[in-house]
Amino acid sequence: MAAPHIPSLVENDALIAAKAAARLAMAEQRRGLDPALGASLTRHFLAHFTLPEASIVSGFWPMGDEIDIRPLLIALAERGHPIGLPVTGKRGAPLIFRRWHPGDALLPGRFGTSHPDGPEVTPAILLMPLLGFDRAGNRLGYGGGFYDRSLAQLPGALRIGCAFAAQEMPLVPTGPFDQKLNAIVTEAGVLAFPPAPEVGL
Repeated sequence: MAAPHIPSLVENDALIAAKAAARLAMAEQRRGLDPALGASLTRHFLAHFTLPEASIVSGFWPMGDEIDIRPLLIALAERGHPIGLPVTGKRGAPLIFRRWHPGDALLPGRFGTSHPDGPEVTPAILLMPLLGFDRAGNRLGYGGGFYDRSLAQLPGALRIGCAFAAQEMPLVPTGPFDQKLNAIVTEAGVLAFPPAPEVGL
């Protein structure tokens, strides 16, 4: 069976400039925030979401000053959810997700990422890093388009951004290929954006 066609993420100059300016501003906004606030994010997530039993969850290994969701990944693994972490491939390709167990050794990946060497998995729920978000469910990513391409291949997956509350923006600049979120979880609580899949929202 042929793979589905994923359009190239071509954007006009004005949108490229707007996103670049927003990324600089939001990276500065996030600077100095405490990644350990991921413990509060974990409490809000577990109180809000009811995930299908044994559903596969993709997380991410935090880099730099990203909020630390490792406590959430460990809690979900303890509840019987298989956990995957993304592997960043060549530009223009979607992510792949490999199985991770707490305590597994990680390999260095592109752009400072880390990933396991486990078997490939297909997540039903994606926990995603970001630079900014707005209350329309838009996500400002890092500019590679990897998550947008991946989400286009996983139309039924639950898409949850993980961030600090201070990363909220009035409006994220978006283009036609930017994929919306179903929810945002921060140290301050949960924002859900309808419509959403019938998974715990």
